[in-house]
Amino acid sequence: MNSITVTLDSRDGKHLYEQIYEYIKQEIKAGKLLYNEKLPSTRSLAEYLQISRSTVDLAYEQLAAEGYIEAKPCRGYFVCHKEELYHLTVEVENGAVWQEEEREGYFVDFSTNAVDLQEFPFDTWRRIYRKVFSEQGDRLFLTGAGQGERKLRVMLSRYLHSSRGVDCEPEQIIIGAGNDYLLMLLEKLLNGLDTEGEEKLIRRVALENPTYRKAGRMFASFGYQITEVEMDAYGMCPDKLEESQANLAYVMPSHQFPTGTVMPIGRRMELLRWASESPERYLIEDDYDSEFRYKGKPIPALQSSDGQEKVIYLGTFSKSISPAIRISYLVLPGRLMQAYHKYCSYLSTTVQRTEQEVLAEFIGGGYFERHLNRMRKVYREKHDKMLRLLKPFETAFTISGENAGLHLLLTDKRGRTEEELKASAAKQGIRVYGMREFCMENMVKSGAGEMAFVCSSQERGVGKAFFQGEAATILLGYAGLTEQEIEEGLSLLAKIWL
Repeated sequence: MNSITVTLDSRDGKHLYEQIYEYIKQEIKAGKLLYNEKLPSTRSLAEYLQISRSTVDLAYEQLAAEGYIEAKPCRGYFVCHKEELYHLTVEVENGAVWQEEEREGYFVDFSTNAVDLQEFPFDTWRRIYRKVFSEQGDRLFLTGAGQGERKLRVMLSRYLHSSRGVDCEPEQIIIGAGNDYLLMLLEKLLNGLDTEGEEKLIRRVALENPTYRKAGRMFASFGYQITEVEMDAYGMCPDKLEESQANLAYVMPSHQFPTGTVMPIGRRMELLRWASESPERYLIEDDYDSEFRYKGKPIPALQSSDGQEKVIYLGTFSKSISPAIRISYLVLPGRLMQAYHKYCSYLSTTVQRTEQEVLAEFIGGGYFERHLNRMRKVYREKHDKMLRLLKPFETAFTISGENAGLHLLLTDKRGRTEEELKASAAKQGIRVYGMREFCMENMVKSGAGEMAFVCSSQERGVGKAFFQGEAATILLGYAGLTEQEIEEGLSLLAKIWL
Protein backbone atom coordinates (compact mmCIF):
# COMPACT_ATOMS: atom_id res chain seq x y z
CA MET A 1 0.00 0.00 0.00
CA ASN A 2 1.51 3.32 -1.05
CA SER A 3 -0.76 5.69 0.86
CA ILE A 4 -3.63 6.00 3.31
CA THR A 5 -6.26 8.63 2.62
CA VAL A 6 -6.86 10.28 5.99
CA THR A 7 -8.21 13.80 6.31
CA LEU A 8 -6.25 15.70 8.95
CA ASP A 9 -7.85 18.68 10.69
CA SER A 10 -5.64 21.05 12.67
CA ARG A 11 -8.78 22.47 14.33
CA ASP A 12 -9.90 19.06 15.58
CA GLY A 13 -8.36 19.48 19.03
CA LYS A 14 -6.44 16.21 18.68
CA HIS A 15 -2.79 15.95 17.76
CA LEU A 16 -2.18 14.96 14.15
CA TYR A 17 -0.55 11.69 15.19
CA GLU A 18 -3.71 10.84 17.22
CA GLN A 19 -5.88 11.45 14.17
CA ILE A 20 -3.70 9.10 12.07
CA TYR A 21 -3.71 6.53 14.88
CA GLU A 22 -7.54 6.65 15.24
CA TYR A 23 -8.11 6.43 11.50
CA ILE A 24 -5.86 3.39 10.96
CA LYS A 25 -7.25 1.64 14.06
CA GLN A 26 -10.82 2.04 12.80
CA GLU A 27 -9.84 0.85 9.32
CA ILE A 28 -8.35 -2.32 10.86
CA LYS A 29 -11.37 -2.93 13.11
CA ALA A 30 -13.74 -2.42 10.18
CA GLY A 31 -11.84 -4.96 8.11
CA LYS A 32 -10.75 -2.42 5.49
CA LEU A 33 -7.11 -3.04 6.35
CA LEU A 34 -6.63 -6.78 6.40
CA TYR A 35 -4.42 -9.12 8.36
CA ASN A 36 -0.80 -9.07 7.12
CA GLU A 37 -1.48 -6.11 4.81
CA LYS A 38 1.54 -3.85 4.54
CA LEU A 39 1.14 -0.21 5.57
CA PRO A 40 2.90 2.62 3.72
CA SER A 41 6.32 3.46 5.11
CA THR A 42 6.48 6.34 7.59
CA ARG A 43 8.47 8.34 5.06
CA SER A 44 6.03 7.85 2.16
CA LEU A 45 2.95 8.50 4.33
CA ALA A 46 4.53 11.66 5.74
CA GLU A 47 5.25 12.89 2.23
CA TYR A 48 1.74 12.01 1.05
CA LEU A 49 0.06 13.81 3.98
CA GLN A 50 2.58 16.69 3.87
CA ILE A 51 3.48 16.36 7.56
CA SER A 52 6.64 15.53 9.49
CA ARG A 53 7.86 11.94 9.58
CA SER A 54 8.02 12.03 13.39
CA THR A 55 4.24 12.55 13.49
CA VAL A 56 3.67 9.34 11.54
CA ASP A 57 6.28 7.57 13.67
CA LEU A 58 4.30 8.43 16.82
CA ALA A 59 1.04 7.10 15.30
CA TYR A 60 2.67 3.83 14.17
CA GLU A 61 4.38 3.37 17.54
CA GLN A 62 1.06 3.70 19.36
CA LEU A 63 -0.63 1.24 16.99
CA ALA A 64 2.24 -1.22 17.44
CA ALA A 65 2.14 -0.84 21.23
CA GLU A 66 -1.57 -1.76 21.24
CA GLY A 67 -1.01 -4.71 18.90
CA TYR A 68 -2.85 -3.40 15.85
CA ILE A 69 0.29 -3.44 13.69
CA GLU A 70 3.76 -4.90 13.96
CA ALA A 71 7.16 -3.92 12.59
CA LYS A 72 9.04 -6.57 10.61
CA PRO A 73 12.78 -5.90 10.29
CA CYS A 74 13.83 -4.58 6.88
CA ARG A 75 10.25 -5.01 5.59
CA GLY A 76 8.06 -2.39 7.24
CA TYR A 77 4.79 -2.31 9.21
CA PHE A 78 2.05 -4.93 8.81
CA VAL A 79 -1.49 -5.34 10.18
CA CYS A 80 -1.67 -7.82 13.06
CA HIS A 81 -4.11 -10.71 13.52
CA LYS A 82 -6.27 -9.69 16.49
CA GLU A 83 -8.73 -12.33 17.72
CA GLU A 84 -11.04 -9.96 19.55
CA LEU A 85 -11.67 -7.61 16.64
CA TYR A 86 -15.04 -7.78 14.96
CA HIS A 87 -17.32 -5.65 12.84
CA LEU A 88 -21.03 -5.51 13.64
CA THR A 89 -23.51 -4.08 11.14
CA VAL A 90 -27.11 -3.39 12.14
CA GLU A 91 -29.62 -2.05 9.64
CA VAL A 92 -32.96 -0.81 10.88
CA GLU A 93 -35.60 -0.06 8.28
CA ASN A 94 -39.32 0.30 8.85
CA GLY A 95 -39.11 -1.64 12.08
CA ALA A 96 -37.23 -4.58 10.51
CA VAL A 97 -33.76 -5.41 11.74
CA TRP A 98 -31.09 -7.37 9.93
CA GLN A 99 -27.95 -8.07 11.87
CA GLU A 100 -24.80 -9.57 10.46
CA GLU A 101 -21.61 -10.21 12.40
CA GLU A 102 -18.34 -10.74 10.60
CA ARG A 103 -15.60 -11.94 12.87
CA GLU A 104 -12.02 -13.02 12.32
CA GLY A 105 -9.48 -14.77 14.47
CA TYR A 106 -11.58 -17.32 16.35
CA PHE A 107 -9.53 -20.10 17.84
CA VAL A 108 -12.28 -22.58 16.88
CA ASP A 109 -15.34 -21.79 14.75
CA PHE A 110 -18.12 -24.39 15.01
CA SER A 111 -19.58 -23.19 11.71
CA THR A 112 -22.54 -25.03 10.23
CA ASN A 113 -21.54 -23.91 6.70
CA ALA A 114 -18.01 -25.31 6.51
CA VAL A 115 -16.92 -28.54 4.81
CA ASP A 116 -13.74 -30.61 5.07
CA LEU A 117 -11.66 -30.05 1.92
CA GLN A 118 -8.61 -31.98 3.13
CA GLU A 119 -10.00 -35.21 1.71
CA PHE A 120 -11.16 -33.83 -1.63
CA PRO A 121 -9.49 -35.63 -4.61
CA PHE A 122 -7.91 -32.52 -6.14
CA ASP A 123 -5.58 -34.58 -8.33
CA THR A 124 -8.55 -36.42 -9.83
CA TRP A 125 -10.43 -33.16 -10.38
CA ARG A 126 -7.39 -31.64 -12.16
CA ARG A 127 -6.94 -34.74 -14.28
CA ILE A 128 -10.59 -34.64 -15.37
CA TYR A 129 -10.25 -30.92 -16.07
CA ARG A 130 -7.31 -31.56 -18.42
CA LYS A 131 -9.17 -34.45 -20.06
CA VAL A 132 -12.25 -32.29 -20.70
CA PHE A 133 -10.14 -29.53 -22.26
CA SER A 134 -8.17 -32.01 -24.33
CA GLU A 135 -11.25 -33.73 -25.75
CA GLN A 136 -13.59 -30.75 -26.19
CA GLY A 137 -11.26 -27.81 -26.74
CA ASP A 138 -12.96 -24.87 -28.47
CA ARG A 139 -16.43 -26.34 -27.90
CA LEU A 140 -16.21 -25.35 -24.24
CA PHE A 141 -16.22 -21.68 -25.25
CA LEU A 142 -19.49 -21.91 -27.16
CA THR A 143 -22.83 -21.04 -25.61
CA GLY A 144 -24.21 -24.01 -23.72
CA ALA A 145 -27.76 -25.20 -23.09
CA GLY A 146 -29.84 -22.88 -20.93
CA GLN A 147 -30.99 -25.73 -18.71
CA GLY A 148 -27.42 -26.92 -18.27
CA GLU A 149 -25.30 -29.40 -20.19
CA ARG A 150 -27.29 -32.49 -21.10
CA LYS A 151 -24.48 -34.83 -20.06
CA LEU A 152 -24.55 -33.45 -16.53
CA ARG A 153 -28.35 -33.62 -16.40
CA VAL A 154 -28.25 -37.27 -17.49
CA MET A 155 -25.68 -38.12 -14.82
CA LEU A 156 -27.68 -36.21 -12.22
CA SER A 157 -30.96 -37.96 -13.06
CA ARG A 158 -29.26 -41.35 -12.69
CA TYR A 159 -27.52 -40.38 -9.45
CA LEU A 160 -30.66 -38.89 -7.89
CA HIS A 161 -32.70 -41.97 -8.78
CA SER A 162 -30.18 -44.43 -7.34
CA SER A 163 -29.26 -42.46 -4.20
CA ARG A 164 -32.39 -40.47 -3.34
CA GLY A 165 -35.18 -42.31 -5.15
CA VAL A 166 -35.99 -39.21 -7.19
CA ASP A 167 -38.04 -40.09 -10.26
CA CYS A 168 -37.13 -37.67 -13.05
CA GLU A 169 -35.89 -37.34 -16.61
CA PRO A 170 -32.89 -35.19 -17.64
CA GLU A 171 -35.37 -32.84 -19.33
CA GLN A 172 -36.86 -31.97 -15.91
CA ILE A 173 -33.54 -30.79 -14.45
CA ILE A 174 -32.27 -27.22 -14.50
CA ILE A 175 -28.69 -26.42 -13.48
CA GLY A 176 -27.99 -23.11 -11.76
CA ALA A 177 -25.29 -21.24 -9.86
CA GLY A 178 -26.57 -21.80 -6.32
CA ASN A 179 -29.96 -22.17 -4.71
CA ASP A 180 -30.51 -18.41 -4.69
CA TYR A 181 -30.56 -18.25 -8.48
CA LEU A 182 -32.81 -21.29 -8.77
CA LEU A 183 -35.33 -19.85 -6.31
CA MET A 184 -35.40 -16.63 -8.35
CA LEU A 185 -35.99 -18.71 -11.48
CA LEU A 186 -38.76 -20.62 -9.73
CA GLU A 187 -40.42 -17.33 -8.79
CA LYS A 188 -40.50 -16.34 -12.47
CA LEU A 189 -42.11 -19.67 -13.38
CA LEU A 190 -44.75 -19.40 -10.68
CA ASN A 191 -45.39 -15.77 -11.58
CA GLY A 192 -45.98 -16.85 -15.18
CA LEU A 193 -48.55 -19.43 -14.07
CA ASP A 194 -50.19 -17.02 -11.65
CA THR A 195 -50.86 -14.41 -14.35
CA GLU A 196 -52.50 -16.85 -16.77
CA GLY A 197 -55.87 -16.74 -15.00
CA GLU A 198 -58.35 -13.91 -14.81
CA GLU A 199 -56.92 -12.76 -11.48
CA LYS A 200 -53.29 -12.89 -10.39
CA LEU A 201 -52.81 -15.42 -7.61
CA ILE A 202 -51.27 -14.07 -4.42
CA ARG A 203 -48.45 -16.34 -3.42
CA ARG A 204 -48.24 -17.22 0.24
CA VAL A 205 -45.36 -19.45 1.31
CA ALA A 206 -45.26 -21.51 4.50
CA LEU A 207 -41.88 -21.89 6.15
CA GLU A 208 -40.78 -24.08 9.01
CA ASN A 209 -39.60 -22.06 11.96
CA PRO A 210 -36.65 -22.07 12.52
CA THR A 211 -35.43 -22.55 8.97
CA TYR A 212 -32.73 -21.84 6.38
CA ARG A 213 -32.54 -18.07 6.60
CA LYS A 214 -31.60 -17.32 3.00
CA ALA A 215 -34.79 -18.99 1.79
CA GLY A 216 -36.86 -16.72 4.01
CA ARG A 217 -35.09 -13.65 2.72
CA MET A 218 -35.47 -14.76 -0.88
CA PHE A 219 -39.23 -15.31 -0.60
CA ALA A 220 -39.62 -11.99 1.18
CA SER A 221 -37.74 -10.25 -1.64
CA PHE A 222 -40.26 -11.72 -4.12
CA GLY A 223 -43.03 -9.95 -2.25
CA TYR A 224 -44.56 -13.25 -1.14
CA GLN A 225 -46.63 -13.32 2.02
CA ILE A 226 -44.77 -15.47 4.53
CA THR A 227 -46.42 -17.55 7.19
CA GLU A 228 -44.46 -19.47 9.79
CA VAL A 229 -45.81 -22.93 10.42
CA GLU A 230 -45.29 -24.58 13.76
CA MET A 231 -43.06 -27.65 13.93
CA ASP A 232 -43.22 -30.65 16.21
CA ALA A 233 -40.86 -33.61 16.56
CA TYR A 234 -41.97 -34.87 13.11
CA GLY A 235 -41.56 -31.63 11.17
CA MET A 236 -44.07 -29.12 9.78
CA CYS A 237 -47.53 -29.59 11.33
CA PRO A 238 -50.12 -30.33 8.57
CA ASP A 239 -53.06 -28.83 10.50
CA LYS A 240 -51.16 -25.58 10.99
CA LEU A 241 -50.16 -25.64 7.32
CA GLU A 242 -53.83 -25.92 6.34
CA GLU A 243 -54.73 -23.00 8.62
CA SER A 244 -51.98 -20.85 7.07
CA GLN A 245 -53.83 -20.70 3.70
CA ALA A 246 -50.44 -21.01 1.98
CA ASN A 247 -50.11 -22.33 -1.56
CA LEU A 248 -46.37 -23.07 -1.26
CA ALA A 249 -44.57 -24.91 1.52
CA TYR A 250 -40.77 -24.94 1.81
CA VAL A 251 -39.60 -28.02 3.69
CA MET A 252 -36.45 -30.03 4.42
CA PRO A 253 -37.88 -33.48 5.18
CA SER A 254 -34.72 -35.62 5.08
CA HIS A 255 -32.80 -33.50 7.58
CA GLN A 256 -34.36 -30.22 8.63
CA PHE A 257 -32.02 -27.31 9.20
CA PRO A 258 -31.31 -26.30 11.87
CA THR A 259 -33.32 -28.67 14.11
CA GLY A 260 -32.05 -31.92 12.52
CA THR A 261 -35.59 -33.34 12.40
CA VAL A 262 -36.15 -36.28 10.02
CA MET A 263 -39.73 -36.33 8.72
CA PRO A 264 -41.34 -39.80 8.92
CA ILE A 265 -43.32 -41.28 6.04
CA GLY A 266 -46.69 -40.61 7.68
CA ARG A 267 -46.03 -36.87 7.92
CA ARG A 268 -44.70 -36.81 4.37
CA MET A 269 -47.91 -38.34 3.06
CA GLU A 270 -49.94 -35.74 4.97
CA LEU A 271 -47.98 -32.93 3.29
CA LEU A 272 -48.42 -34.55 -0.13
CA ARG A 273 -52.13 -34.85 0.54
CA TRP A 274 -52.24 -31.12 1.40
CA ALA A 275 -50.47 -30.25 -1.87
CA SER A 276 -52.80 -32.44 -3.95
CA GLU A 277 -55.92 -30.59 -2.77
CA SER A 278 -55.32 -27.59 -5.04
CA PRO A 279 -53.68 -27.24 -8.48
CA GLU A 280 -51.88 -24.11 -7.20
CA ARG A 281 -50.20 -25.84 -4.24
CA TYR A 282 -46.62 -27.07 -4.36
CA LEU A 283 -44.06 -28.41 -1.92
CA ILE A 284 -40.49 -27.16 -2.35
CA GLU A 285 -38.16 -29.87 -1.06
CA ASP A 286 -34.69 -28.62 -0.09
CA ASP A 287 -32.49 -31.72 0.14
CA TYR A 288 -29.26 -29.89 0.94
CA ASP A 289 -27.24 -32.36 3.10
CA SER A 290 -29.15 -35.62 2.74
CA GLU A 291 -26.00 -37.53 1.71
CA PHE A 292 -24.70 -37.63 5.28
CA ARG A 293 -26.51 -40.15 7.43
CA TYR A 294 -24.56 -42.26 9.92
CA LYS A 295 -27.13 -44.70 11.28
CA GLY A 296 -29.72 -46.77 9.44
CA LYS A 297 -30.61 -46.65 5.77
CA PRO A 298 -30.65 -43.40 3.75
CA ILE A 299 -33.98 -41.57 3.87
CA PRO A 300 -35.53 -41.32 0.36
CA ALA A 301 -36.46 -37.89 -0.92
CA LEU A 302 -40.04 -36.67 -0.50
CA GLN A 303 -40.20 -36.41 -4.29
CA SER A 304 -39.88 -40.20 -4.53
CA SER A 305 -43.35 -40.55 -2.95
CA ASP A 306 -44.96 -37.88 -5.11
CA GLY A 307 -47.41 -39.46 -7.53
CA GLN A 308 -49.16 -36.23 -8.58
CA GLU A 309 -46.22 -33.99 -9.51
CA LYS A 310 -46.57 -31.62 -6.58
CA VAL A 311 -42.93 -31.58 -5.37
CA ILE A 312 -40.29 -29.16 -6.62
CA TYR A 313 -36.94 -30.72 -5.73
CA LEU A 314 -33.94 -28.51 -4.92
CA GLY A 315 -30.42 -29.86 -4.44
CA THR A 316 -26.83 -28.64 -4.29
CA PHE A 317 -23.21 -29.80 -4.27
CA SER A 318 -22.28 -27.24 -1.59
CA LYS A 319 -22.07 -29.81 1.20
CA SER A 320 -21.00 -32.87 -0.77
CA ILE A 321 -18.16 -31.13 -2.65
CA SER A 322 -17.68 -27.48 -1.72
CA PRO A 323 -19.73 -24.27 -1.38
CA ALA A 324 -17.33 -22.65 -3.85
CA ILE A 325 -18.39 -24.92 -6.72
CA ARG A 326 -21.72 -23.03 -6.92
CA ILE A 327 -23.64 -25.75 -8.76
CA SER A 328 -27.20 -26.50 -7.71
CA TYR A 329 -30.11 -28.15 -9.51
CA LEU A 330 -33.87 -27.94 -9.68
CA VAL A 331 -36.15 -30.87 -10.62
CA LEU A 332 -39.45 -29.49 -11.90
CA PRO A 333 -42.79 -31.31 -12.16
CA GLY A 334 -44.47 -31.36 -15.58
CA ARG A 335 -46.63 -28.24 -15.34
CA LEU A 336 -43.71 -26.10 -14.17
CA MET A 337 -41.43 -27.56 -16.81
CA GLN A 338 -43.92 -26.39 -19.42
CA ALA A 339 -43.87 -22.95 -17.77
CA TYR A 340 -40.08 -22.96 -18.00
CA HIS A 341 -40.16 -23.51 -21.76
CA LYS A 342 -42.86 -20.85 -22.13
CA TYR A 343 -41.42 -18.12 -19.92
CA CYS A 344 -37.72 -18.78 -19.23
CA SER A 345 -36.19 -20.85 -22.03
CA TYR A 346 -34.43 -17.72 -23.33
CA LEU A 347 -32.28 -17.51 -20.18
CA SER A 348 -28.64 -18.59 -20.44
CA THR A 349 -27.08 -20.98 -17.97
CA THR A 350 -25.37 -19.37 -14.99
CA VAL A 351 -22.77 -22.13 -14.55
CA GLN A 352 -19.57 -22.23 -16.56
CA ARG A 353 -19.73 -24.93 -19.19
CA THR A 354 -16.31 -26.32 -18.27
CA GLU A 355 -17.34 -26.85 -14.64
CA GLN A 356 -20.47 -28.69 -15.75
CA GLU A 357 -18.51 -31.04 -18.00
CA VAL A 358 -15.93 -31.74 -15.26
CA LEU A 359 -18.67 -32.47 -12.73
CA ALA A 360 -20.44 -34.78 -15.22
CA GLU A 361 -17.20 -36.76 -15.66
CA PHE A 362 -16.66 -36.75 -11.88
CA ILE A 363 -20.09 -38.30 -11.34
CA GLY A 364 -20.09 -40.60 -14.37
CA GLY A 365 -16.63 -41.99 -13.62
CA GLY A 366 -17.65 -43.09 -10.13
CA TYR A 367 -15.36 -40.55 -8.44
CA PHE A 368 -18.22 -38.67 -6.79
CA GLU A 369 -19.63 -41.81 -5.19
CA ARG A 370 -16.19 -42.77 -3.88
CA HIS A 371 -15.69 -39.24 -2.56
CA LEU A 372 -19.06 -39.34 -0.76
CA ASN A 373 -18.24 -42.70 0.82
CA ARG A 374 -14.92 -41.32 2.02
CA MET A 375 -16.53 -38.15 3.41
CA ARG A 376 -19.24 -40.13 5.21
CA LYS A 377 -16.47 -41.99 7.01
CA VAL A 378 -14.60 -38.76 7.81
CA TYR A 379 -17.70 -36.98 9.08
CA ARG A 380 -18.90 -40.05 10.99
CA GLU A 381 -15.59 -40.12 12.88
CA LYS A 382 -15.91 -36.42 13.72
CA HIS A 383 -19.58 -36.91 14.67
CA ASP A 384 -18.73 -39.83 16.98
CA LYS A 385 -15.83 -37.94 18.56
CA MET A 386 -18.12 -34.97 19.21
CA LEU A 387 -20.67 -37.22 20.93
CA ARG A 388 -17.98 -38.82 23.10
CA LEU A 389 -16.56 -35.46 24.14
CA LEU A 390 -20.05 -34.06 24.79
CA LYS A 391 -20.89 -36.76 27.36
CA PRO A 392 -19.89 -34.51 30.31
CA PHE A 393 -22.14 -31.77 28.87
CA GLU A 394 -25.25 -33.90 29.51
CA THR A 395 -25.47 -32.53 33.07
CA ALA A 396 -26.11 -29.04 31.67
CA PHE A 397 -27.47 -29.65 28.16
CA THR A 398 -29.76 -31.94 26.21
CA ILE A 399 -27.86 -33.15 23.13
CA SER A 400 -29.75 -33.83 19.89
CA GLY A 401 -29.45 -33.83 16.10
CA GLU A 402 -27.14 -36.84 16.01
CA ASN A 403 -26.84 -39.55 13.31
CA ALA A 404 -27.26 -37.23 10.32
CA GLY A 405 -26.06 -33.95 8.88
CA LEU A 406 -23.01 -31.94 9.88
CA HIS A 407 -23.93 -30.35 13.21
CA LEU A 408 -25.19 -31.20 16.68
CA LEU A 409 -27.46 -29.25 19.03
CA LEU A 410 -27.09 -28.45 22.72
CA THR A 411 -30.22 -27.28 24.58
CA ASP A 412 -29.46 -25.60 27.89
CA LYS A 413 -30.97 -26.92 31.14
CA ARG A 414 -29.78 -24.10 33.43
CA GLY A 415 -31.83 -21.16 32.22
CA ARG A 416 -29.05 -19.35 30.37
CA THR A 417 -29.75 -17.41 27.20
CA GLU A 418 -28.19 -18.07 23.80
CA GLU A 419 -26.52 -14.65 23.93
CA GLU A 420 -24.92 -15.47 27.27
CA LEU A 421 -23.61 -18.80 26.00
CA LYS A 422 -22.33 -17.27 22.75
CA ALA A 423 -20.67 -14.35 24.52
CA SER A 424 -18.88 -16.51 27.07
CA ALA A 425 -17.63 -18.77 24.27
CA ALA A 426 -16.45 -15.78 22.22
CA LYS A 427 -14.31 -14.56 25.12
CA GLN A 428 -12.42 -17.84 24.86
CA GLY A 429 -12.01 -17.49 21.09
CA ILE A 430 -14.78 -20.00 20.31
CA ARG A 431 -17.57 -19.21 17.88
CA VAL A 432 -20.89 -20.99 18.31
CA TYR A 433 -24.34 -20.34 16.83
CA GLY A 434 -27.76 -19.91 18.44
CA MET A 435 -30.96 -21.50 17.21
CA ARG A 436 -32.76 -18.17 17.36
CA GLU A 437 -30.48 -16.82 14.63
CA PHE A 438 -32.55 -19.01 12.29
CA CYS A 439 -35.99 -17.93 13.53
CA MET A 440 -38.02 -16.07 10.94
CA GLU A 441 -38.86 -13.06 13.11
CA ASN A 442 -35.16 -12.34 13.52
CA MET A 443 -34.15 -12.27 9.88
CA VAL A 444 -36.76 -11.55 7.22
CA LYS A 445 -38.09 -8.41 5.64
CA SER A 446 -39.76 -8.06 2.28
CA GLY A 447 -38.34 -6.31 -0.75
CA ALA A 448 -40.48 -3.31 0.14
CA GLY A 449 -38.73 -3.10 3.50
CA GLU A 450 -41.70 -4.26 5.58
CA MET A 451 -42.24 -7.52 7.39
CA ALA A 452 -44.26 -9.86 5.22
CA PHE A 453 -45.54 -12.22 7.91
CA VAL A 454 -49.19 -13.20 7.75
CA CYS A 455 -49.37 -14.23 11.41
CA SER A 456 -48.63 -11.97 14.35
CA SER A 457 -45.49 -12.32 16.46
CA GLN A 458 -47.57 -13.83 19.26
CA GLU A 459 -48.77 -16.58 16.92
CA ARG A 460 -45.39 -17.50 15.53
CA GLY A 461 -44.16 -20.96 16.30
CA VAL A 462 -40.47 -21.33 17.05
CA GLY A 463 -40.06 -25.08 16.94
CA LYS A 464 -41.78 -26.76 19.86
CA ALA A 465 -39.21 -29.53 19.93
CA PHE A 466 -36.54 -27.02 20.97
CA PHE A 467 -38.21 -24.00 22.50
CA GLN A 468 -40.53 -25.34 25.15
CA GLY A 469 -39.75 -23.24 28.18
CA GLU A 470 -37.72 -20.81 26.04
CA ALA A 471 -34.58 -22.95 26.51
CA ALA A 472 -31.47 -21.76 24.68
CA THR A 473 -30.18 -24.05 21.92
CA ILE A 474 -26.66 -23.89 20.49
CA LEU A 475 -25.57 -25.35 17.12
CA LEU A 476 -22.11 -26.90 16.86
CA GLY A 477 -20.98 -27.67 13.32
CA TYR A 478 -18.00 -29.98 12.97
CA ALA A 479 -17.42 -30.60 9.26
CA GLY A 480 -14.76 -27.92 8.76
CA LEU A 481 -12.80 -28.71 11.94
CA THR A 482 -10.00 -31.17 12.54
CA GLU A 483 -10.47 -33.69 15.34
CA GLN A 484 -7.85 -31.80 17.35
CA GLU A 485 -9.77 -28.52 16.92
CA ILE A 486 -12.97 -30.26 18.01
CA GLU A 487 -11.25 -31.58 21.12
CA GLU A 488 -9.65 -28.23 22.00
CA GLY A 489 -12.86 -26.29 21.35
CA LEU A 490 -15.07 -28.55 23.45
CA SER A 491 -12.46 -28.61 26.22
CA LEU A 492 -12.66 -24.81 26.48
CA LEU A 493 -16.46 -24.83 26.31
CA ALA A 494 -16.58 -27.39 29.12
CA LYS A 495 -14.59 -25.05 31.38
CA ILE A 496 -16.96 -22.13 30.91
CA TRP A 497 -20.34 -23.85 30.46
CA LEU A 498 -20.23 -26.73 32.94
